[in-house]
Amino acid sequence: MSNGSPGPTPGFQVWRLANKWRVAVDRAVAPLGLTHAQYSLVASLHGMQRAGERPSQRRLADHTGLEALYVSKLARALESAGLIERTRDSRDPRAVQLALTKQGQAVTRQAITVVQELLQQLLEPLGGLDAPRTRTFTDELTTLLDTPLAPSIPNNESTQGTTP
Repeated sequence: MSNGSPGPTPGFQVWRLANKWRVAVDRAVAPLGLTHAQYSLVASLHGMQRAGERPSQRRLADHTGLEALYVSKLARALESAGLIERTRDSRDPRAVQLALTKQGQAVTRQAITVVQELLQQLLEPLGGLDAPRTRTFTDELTTLLDTPLAPSIPNNESTQGTTP
């Protein structure tokens, strides 16, 4: 909460909504053997594969907004579960390419259906998935996500007189 505003701040509300969504997706995809983070990875991979792409772990990390190290950890777990395959990129031996297995495609399609139903439920107060309010909300979120945030530098003796 901020001293200047009555009620919760936008940052607090975004945090609460993100947590509400994460918990709801975790619960919804758990019967399929997935976590929310794993779902984010396989659903993104599914979309990229449908577009003809076989992304590297780095590309998938950039696409999802997850840290590359976390994507690597998730990919290993998904590979162990038989949902994705990881192969070295012939053009770059440091890069690992990802692809859904047949089992991974089937599980991902089921998970996407479950999460789409959940998304419709979440967005019902705005008029549903295709409503003008939802499009405006999505546009506003996109604006905020596309705005880079520079870490603040504390004002102390070690930063006095320096330019970031």
